[in-house]
Amino acid sequence: MKYTLRHLQVFLAVAKDESISRAAEALSMSQSATSAAVQEFEKRYDMQLFDRSPKRLQLNSFGRAIRSEAEALMAHALEFDQTLKQQPDMKYLRVGASYTIGNYLAMNYLAAYRAQQPDSKVEISVGSTPEIIAKVLNFEVGIGLVEAEVNHPDLQLKPWREDRMCLFCNPDHPLASKKRLSDKDLLNCDWVLREEKSGHRQTFDRAMHGLLSSLNITLELGHNEAIKNAVKAGLGVGCLSELAVAEEIEHGILVPLAIQHRDMNRHFYFVRHKQAPPNKAVDQWMTLCGELKL
Repeated sequence: MKYTLRHLQVFLAVAKDESISRAAEALSMSQSATSAAVQEFEKRYDMQLFDRSPKRLQLNSFGRAIRSEAEALMAHALEFDQTLKQQPDMKYLRVGASYTIGNYLAMNYLAAYRAQQPDSKVEISVGSTPEIIAKVLNFEVGIGLVEAEVNHPDLQLKPWREDRMCLFCNPDHPLASKKRLSDKDLLNCDWVLREEKSGHRQTFDRAMHGLLSSLNITLELGHNEAIKNAVKAGLGVGCLSELAVAEEIEHGILVPLAIQHRDMNRHFYFVRHKQAPPNKAVDQWMTLCGELKL
């Protein structure tokens, strides 16, 4: 065998951002050592993994073809490394959660999991749905909890629980007193929404089918709190999960808006890499999340 795990580690780090400098920083190596490791890997098999130009490094077709196999090998190696490092009864779990799930649900599930597995070690990463998907694909987390359905050949998706989106405004907004919004109301107001490709935005866009191209979307923000603050400031009408605005609505800080003939329901999903090795901790986490109703 001509390659080492170090070769795979450096190759995957460079392939992730197609950057020697970023890979070197992530691996705490010098740029020259990182570049040399990639070149040595290529030389040992008389192959080329990247197309190189003075200003750009780009993964070529062969590099893309072997990347998933290299990721699977590294995932197995890391899992084995954790097994060797930990006591036999220890559980190691890495969870990725999209913003709404991470901020309003995940910690309650974590508390319940730790109650069942008091010796467990759990890491939870919170980010946007695309960011969590990327972490699953890169084997940075063992299980992802996301707010949108995704279609990727390397991913296994499983419905988890239902959620409902909510339109809302501040109490002084002209629509705050309306019992139910019409399509005309939707077209006449300013919208403050999550960014494109987010789980929230996918559900909103689907619900607004037939009106979407005519809506006045004035702000697109990457965080739920930013959207709530913009709506509180009177910058428009927002749309988020009921989980994200429940407290503000309960205290009268924000006003929910009823809407007719628009489906605002959605699902949360478990997402795993198809090539991820078996992991009892992940299985236990999924079982708990499926059984516990919060």
